[in-house]
Amino acid sequence: MSLLLNPYQVLRGLLPDAPLQVGTVVSVTNGIAAVQLPGGGVLRARGDAYIGQNVFVRDGVVEGTAPSLPLQLIDV
Repeated sequence: MSLLLNPYQVLRGLLPDAPLQVGTVVSVTNGIAAVQLPGGGVLRARGDAYIGQNVFVRDGVVEGTAPSLPLQLIDV
């Protein structure tokens, strides 16, 4: 029996998944939220959010609401 492998799927299997990040929404325009990350960076993500809300973001999409917990940054 021969195995047929899709080269694209093999390549995708080698790449890591997009990280899940948490941040605070600083502005929303036409369904695009600007999310400020704890390190100071800002990214844009699609999804429902409102200003001041903590959200989970992955791959440019708001995945949901994040809890309002104290944040501890650790430099490695």
